[in-house]
Amino acid sequence: MLAAIGFDISMPRAAEKSHVTPRGRHRPRLPHMLRPPRFSALALTLHILALSVRPSLPSPDGSAPSPPTLSARSKLVFILAGQSNMAGRGGVVNGTWDGVVPRECRPNPSIQRLTADLRWVEARDPLHADIDVNKTCGVGPGMPFARSIRSWLRRSAEPVDVGLVPCAIGGTGIDLWGKGTQLYEQMVRRARAAARGACGGVIQALLWYQGESDTETQAAAESYRAKMERLICDVRADLGLPELLVIQVLLASGQGRFLETVREAQRGVRLPNVAWVDAKGLPLEADQLHLSTPGEVMLGEMLAAAYRRHSEGITNTAALS
Repeated sequence: MLAAIGFDISMPRAAEKSHVTPRGRHRPRLPHMLRPPRFSALALTLHILALSVRPSLPSPDGSAPSPPTLSARSKLVFILAGQSNMAGRGGVVNGTWDGVVPRECRPNPSIQRLTADLRWVEARDPLHADIDVNKTCGVGPGMPFARSIRSWLRRSAEPVDVGLVPCAIGGTGIDLWGKGTQLYEQMVRRARAAARGACGGVIQALLWYQGESDTETQAAAESYRAKMERLICDVRADLGLPELLVIQVLLASGQGRFLETVREAQRGVRLPNVAWVDAKGLPLEADQLHLSTPGEVMLGEMLAAAYRRHSEGITNTAALS
């Protein structure tokens, strides 16, 4: 099984690809100029502190923004949005979650989530239980993503938290996420809240897994790319983050026969700072639509790898198994 990570497709790509065995025995062979830099603990600490100067974002109610602040304990914030596979259906069978939480998803006091009423609490699966309230939620990619990021950040001498902002809702097509819709405005409101106040953090990326509902008709599939590009531009403008990293998940499954059309649209997004990981081939539940718990864990780690590579200045395409 091969899953891919794609990086900023508006920039030149390296000609060669790299491969990793399931146990990671072989490291990627990259051109020398594209090899990841080796950050010292001091360098990474300074990098994190530099990121911790928060931009002035409008408040959730539209009032004047708070002045930028520097927190004593930095928090890197990630928005989780899209539909059911981002919300998490790992371990959900016939509307019931099995309650199994793998080691990669265990809670950690340094990993927090923003609740539906905009409070930071210790994160634990199901992350979207109070967001995607009309469906049964299970394991998603958020916790394994956050734990992988935390492991990477241990090189820093400064304490750094990871803040997750769940926003995904199952069964939603991209038209329901356009600017002005309830889902879009809720996502922006929650992102702004996550960046405000003494406990707020620095928004790092939007992790986006959506599109299964847009595979049902040819018209929806063929218009997906333009709508996704518009969504990215709108989110960046409304958050005041013109270079916000967006990591898309290329669909593993779909509800209709235009799956490949949507996947091509996802790959075809032509905007800077847009990366993708490919979920095709990851383990699915029996319904052949939702990722299983092992699949969600693998996806979370792939998303973390994409974020790390972006942060380290890597713009080539790499394949991970």
